[in-house]
Amino acid sequence: MRSKRGGFVALRIGKWPVDGLAVAILLAVASPPAALSAQQSSEISAEQSHSHAFAQYLQTVRARAEREGVSKATLDRVIPTLTYLPRVVQLDRGQPETPGAAPIPDFEPYRRKHVDAARVNRGRSKYTELRPLLRRIENETGVPEEVMIAIYGHETNYGAVMGNFHAPDALASLAFEGRRRDLFESELVAVLKMIDRGVPSYAITGSWAGALGRPQFLPSVYLRLARDGDGDGYADIWKSEVDAMTSIANYLMNAGWRRNEPWGFAVNVPASLDRNAIKSTMVPTRCTRVFARHSRWMRISEWKQRGVSVQNGVWPDDTMQAALIEPDGEGQTAYLLGSNYRAILDYNCSNFYALSVGLLADAVRN
Repeated sequence: MRSKRGGFVALRIGKWPVDGLAVAILLAVASPPAALSAQQSSEISAEQSHSHAFAQYLQTVRARAEREGVSKATLDRVIPTLTYLPRVVQLDRGQPETPGAAPIPDFEPYRRKHVDAARVNRGRSKYTELRPLLRRIENETGVPEEVMIAIYGHETNYGAVMGNFHAPDALASLAFEGRRRDLFESELVAVLKMIDRGVPSYAITGSWAGALGRPQFLPSVYLRLARDGDGDGYADIWKSEVDAMTSIANYLMNAGWRRNEPWGFAVNVPASLDRNAIKSTMVPTRCTRVFARHSRWMRISEWKQRGVSVQNGVWPDDTMQAALIEPDGEGQTAYLLGSNYRAILDYNCSNFYALSVGLLADAVRN
């Protein structure tokens, strides 16, 4: 209670004098809490139900992981700690729901952003730094040095950006959400296998979708294709560039990389080219929209006969098979793509990604 002068009026509680502010505090403390609103009660109930469902789902994952060989000790240690991450689910839902629904933009703006001077210069610096290592890996696998560097640059900006999400939490959240449960549950079990095999805690931090290390391998890919490049017995794709480059090359080799054959090259297409005559009749089993943009395969000699000209003046062997893509439309720079282009697509099934990897590799080498 305030006096007219702005001070608090003294009151008495029992025999003790107490000012008005103290009375207000005492009354607030003594008052019973207000009942929760119906909305608050509903939200708490929903959250509890969600937490219960998440915990139940993790028991299903645990059973699967145990069947696939993950030890009980690891599961006892890890499963109770897994946390649902709403942010991860939000990021996944922000991805295109129906790829192919929107018009495909031109490639050129993407190329300018991803094959820019800064990325090329950093790539050349890294290429020079790792050259002895890269030469050895190329000799062993057939994958060109500059292609390893280009993928490294695209995936993590040469190791600068590897993600800070706890992969088991992220994958558990995405698997529980359910839209792509088969994929993410398998990757969650794979990361549990990694932990069970002794991969250290720093190694299970990555992108929101669970991609790990300098090459951004999903856990199942790590288990299948990561390689130890320095002979210490551990494929450390997080801290060791030797292991990371060896693993990238092993991935591409496993995807069918052909030694001494270019990924592709820029060409000029004559206005007279009959595009209906070169249309592909193949029905792709994956990445439908990506492969739908490719022509049918023809030998280099056949492309020459149709008036296609190479931009840098150097043709590969006439017997090489290649498909045409015109990513910026008719009358603009086009590309003839070899089988090694498809190995890059296996890494990330996007024409823009694969083209920019190839072009960055060329720029780094030159």
